[in-house]
Amino acid sequence: MTLHTSSSPAWRLETQSGYASDRSGAKWQRWKAGENIGRYEPEQPWHAGVRAQTDAGKRFERVRLVDDPPSEGQRFLLASGLGNVEAGEDIRNMYRSDAQRIGLPDYDFWLFDSQIVVRFVFGDDGSTLGVHVAEDAETVVRACQVRDAAWHYATPTTEFQQRVRPTV
Repeated sequence: MTLHTSSSPAWRLETQSGYASDRSGAKWQRWKAGENIGRYEPEQPWHAGVRAQTDAGKRFERVRLVDDPPSEGQRFLLASGLGNVEAGEDIRNMYRSDAQRIGLPDYDFWLFDSQIVVRFVFGDDGSTLGVHVAEDAETVVRACQVRDAAWHYATPTTEFQQRVRPTV
């Protein structure tokens, strides 16, 4: 199975209030120290990979759910999001209350090529415990519906950040 082979977007829904992988990284410590972490860093593996893939015509999109007020983990993601956007990713945000109103799920997943769903399983501390991969029609169609609804209502990161200032 090869993930993300076409020009269809690799699309992610992020629903967690925070991620253990973020809190354990050097970027988190830099952010906590007050450093601007919202810049494109060509040597950073995610930025380099997204840039290479988008230069090849592939798209990366995600919608992040944000509490009101944002959790510490969400403030970190808002602060770091502009670097990902500059790398080529289209990140949008929406308040969790709006996501609940339109019936979005409360779990994270990637949707690859509108054919493969990779659903995350998280522990109570935000650590990734594993993933479930599905290619059945019912799961894929539901993920496509979630993507379309979320994308319609979500706000691009730069606009969303003007409403919510990510402060430490």
